[in-house]
Amino acid sequence: MVLPRKFYCPISLAETKRIGVLPDGLSTAGKQAQKERVRIGGKDGMGHTRREVLAGIGLAGLGAMLPPMVRKAGALPAQDTNRDSCPFRFAVINDEITQDFERACAIAANDFGLHWIELRSMWNKNVTELSPAQVEDARKILAKYKLRVTDIASPLFKTDWPGAPRSPLSERRDQFNADYDAAAQDKLLERCLELAKAFETDRVRCFDYWRLDDQKPFRAAINARLAKAADRCAQEHVILLLENEMSCNTATGEEAAAVLHAIPNRNFMLNWDPGNAAALKSKPFPNGFDLLPKERIGHCHAKDVVYKPDGKYEWAPVGGGVVDWVGQLKALKADGFRYGLSLETHWRGAGTPEASTRISMAGLKKALGKAGIDC
Repeated sequence: MVLPRKFYCPISLAETKRIGVLPDGLSTAGKQAQKERVRIGGKDGMGHTRREVLAGIGLAGLGAMLPPMVRKAGALPAQDTNRDSCPFRFAVINDEITQDFERACAIAANDFGLHWIELRSMWNKNVTELSPAQVEDARKILAKYKLRVTDIASPLFKTDWPGAPRSPLSERRDQFNADYDAAAQDKLLERCLELAKAFETDRVRCFDYWRLDDQKPFRAAINARLAKAADRCAQEHVILLLENEMSCNTATGEEAAAVLHAIPNRNFMLNWDPGNAAALKSKPFPNGFDLLPKERIGHCHAKDVVYKPDGKYEWAPVGGGVVDWVGQLKALKADGFRYGLSLETHWRGAGTPEASTRISMAGLKKALGKAGIDC
């Protein structure tokens, strides 16, 4: 693995010293799940010695340059076998590593030991923009590395709600080489269904429009639009996954629970993202998670967050922020979750997407180990 000559972190060392893990809490809902969660306790560990960190990332001369946040995440070797005993479809989003799809697959399979991968963009194109030849090339690469696809991580409904005041969070960034306006959503949905068939997955990820200052006047119509899309997906035996996203109208566990209650379609499920909820200062676990109907969680993204002195958030490697990942993972297993657990790094503190994802994957594997989960 080739790492950059310099590491950088968007958070200062002084700031990281002031950052702690939110206190653990215990669920009051659920009988069997509660018995499991009582044993969670404690904060996610404080990392490893410099020698262990250096051995984990293979960087013997630069270990002292890693910020405390990285050491807390636990940069252990991320080359374990993704064992058949893993209760989840353990994965990584391909473009969090690199836009070079074959390299991303090689790292996921050979270095991370994964059997699953989530598709979002490759070769500097959103997955929904791939040509037929590129789709076939991607399929061959997946077969070469024996990787299955958890879902199509599409930008469906990540746009402005028509007729509403323009969202202050309306943006063209973070759509991963895609830009579809409201009028193009039906066409985009059909394309996602085609890709789900081509990549042999039963799941498509969506959002619920850029976040409005006041969504109440439009919420019923937004829900109806999501339900209609879920009905169309059901015709193709596909599950529509709504991601809670801080820039969209469903951001927290509280908001996600309300939407799931309003849209009872069995194939309409949640892509639970504790990091996104934490970005809005919501406590995703146990508070937000306890409100969710567990049988409606169909996918989970793993990332982490820290809070800066100015009140804003910054991404962090998994295990280096405020999300109680050990507790969350234990609870998911106890509640019978068996779908995709996918690393969505976002953090870039190691200098490159690949280097940062390696460190964050090590942090996620460390959290799984602390939770007693063999992946």
